[in-house]
Amino acid sequence: MTDLFLTAASGTVDWSRAQFALTAIYHWLFVPLTLGLALIMGIMETRYYRTGSPFWRDTARFWQKLFGINFAMGVATGIVLEFEFGTNWSNYSWLVGDIFGAPLAIEGIVAFFLEATFVGVMFFGWDKVSKRFHLAATWLTGLGATISAWWILVANAWMQYPVGQEFNPAAMRNEMTSFAEVALSPLAIDKFVHTVISAWIIGALFVAAVSCFYLLRKRKSEGERKVAVESVKIAAIVGLVSSVLVMLSGDESAYMVAKKQPMKLAAMEALYDGGNGMALTGVALVNPFKQPDYASGEEPPMKIAVPNMLSVLATRSLDGYVPGINDIIEGGYIEQDGSIAPSLDEKIARGTMALDALASYRQAAREGDTEKVEESGKALGENIKYFGYGYVDNAEQTVPFIPICFWTFRIMVGLGVLFVLFFIVALFCVYKKDFAKIRWLQIVGIIMLPLGYIASESGWLLAEFGRQPWTIQDMLPTWVAVSDISASQVMLTFFIFLVLFTLLLVVELSIMWKAVKKGPALSESIAE
Repeated sequence: MTDLFLTAASGTVDWSRAQFALTAIYHWLFVPLTLGLALIMGIMETRYYRTGSPFWRDTARFWQKLFGINFAMGVATGIVLEFEFGTNWSNYSWLVGDIFGAPLAIEGIVAFFLEATFVGVMFFGWDKVSKRFHLAATWLTGLGATISAWWILVANAWMQYPVGQEFNPAAMRNEMTSFAEVALSPLAIDKFVHTVISAWIIGALFVAAVSCFYLLRKRKSEGERKVAVESVKIAAIVGLVSSVLVMLSGDESAYMVAKKQPMKLAAMEALYDGGNGMALTGVALVNPFKQPDYASGEEPPMKIAVPNMLSVLATRSLDGYVPGINDIIEGGYIEQDGSIAPSLDEKIARGTMALDALASYRQAAREGDTEKVEESGKALGENIKYFGYGYVDNAEQTVPFIPICFWTFRIMVGLGVLFVLFFIVALFCVYKKDFAKIRWLQIVGIIMLPLGYIASESGWLLAEFGRQPWTIQDMLPTWVAVSDISASQVMLTFFIFLVLFTLLLVVELSIMWKAVKKGPALSESIAE
C-alpha cells in the first residue's frame, strides 16, 4: 500500500512539475520581449521628443504596436501561473504563503496597475496629451513591467535562498520576520539584474531581426528602409551594451550559486569530486539523456577545461576549494563561511529530528504540557535549518538532473558570446558600411532571434532544474509541496493548457506577423 501511495504521489509531482514548467516556458516567451521592447521604444520616443522629427514618432509607434501585441499575451499566461500555486502546490502555498504571497500581491497591486494605467496613454494618447507627458507614459509603462519582474524575481529568489522568515510550529507556517531581507536579498538583486538585462538582449535581437526582414524584402519605400537601418543602430547599441553587462551579472550569479546552492554549481559543471584550484569545463561528452554515474568520481570523457577558472568563479581565488557532488554528499569540507559542511546523512538525521520535534511540539500543545512544548520547540529550532532533509531517503533524491544543468549552462554562455560578436559586427557595418546591402548579415540577424530565445529559456531551465529536488531550498522538497490531487487530474489540465497556450502562441505570432508585414505607418513626406 505504501509503495502504491508513493507511486501515485510521484505521478502527481511529475505532472504538476511538467504543467508548471509548460506554463512558465510559454509565459517566458512573452516576458523578455516586453521588457526589451520597453527599453528600445522608450529610447526611440526620447529621440522624437528631443528632435521633434515625425520619423522618430512613426518609428516609435511601430515598435509600440508590436510591444502591445506581445504584452497582452504575456498577461494572459502570467495569470495562470499564479493560480497554479494554489491548485497544484497547495502545501507549499500553505507553508509559505505569508512570505511568498507578499511580493506577488505587491506586483499585482502596484506594478501591474502602473502598467495598466500608462499603457493606455501610450497607445491612445498620441496627439491627445503633450509630448512630455506621452514620453513619461511610455517610460512608466516600461518601468511598470520592470517592477513587475522585480517582485516576481524576489519571490523566485526567496525559494532558492529563503531569508527573512522563521517557522511557527503553532501555525505550521513560515512567517516573515523581515520584509527588507526578503525584498533585498543578494540573490534577488542579482537575479533581477541578470534577468532584466538578458531581456534587453531579446528586445535588441527582435528589433534587429524585424529590421533585417524589411531590408531582405527590398522594400521600395525609402522611409521603411530608413526605419530599418536606424532601428538596427539602436538595437545593436542596446544589444552590445546589454551583452557585456549580462556577462558581468552572470559572473556574479555563478558566485552566488557557489555560496548558496553548491549542488547546483556542481551539477552544471558535472563536477563529481571537487578540490582546490578547480578548472572550468568548456565542453565534455555528458550524455544529455542519462544521469551519469557521479558516485564513481570519473570525469566526463573528452573534457576541455580552463585551469583554475572554476575556483575563481566560485571563490574569487585561483586556489579556492570547490566541492563536487560527492563532496557535498559526504560533507567534511570547509565551506566559504568557515564552517564544516555536514554530510547528507547528518542533514537527514537532523531533519528527522526536526520533524519529530514538530510532532512532539504539537502533541504537547494539544495536551497543554508547557514544559514539553518548550523542550520540543528548542529542539525544533536547533534543527530547523535541515527541516526539508527529514523527507529525503537517499542521496539520489538530492542531485539535480546533471545533463540538463550542464548543457543549458553551456548553451546560454555560448550563445551569449555569439550575440556579442553579432552586435559588434552589426554596429560596425551599420556605421561604417552600407548595412542595407549586406545580405548575409541580414540573414544572420534573423537567425539570431530564435537563438536568443533558446539562450533565455536555457537560463530559466538551469535556474529551476538546478535547485531540484527543492521547492524551497533545504526546506521543502517537491513531493511534500504538491497538492493532494490525482495525477490524472493534473495530466488532463496539462494537455488542456498545452492546446490553449499553443493556440495563444499561434494567434500571437499571426497577429505579430501581420503587423510586421504591414510595416510602420509613415507620414507621406517620410514614406517618399
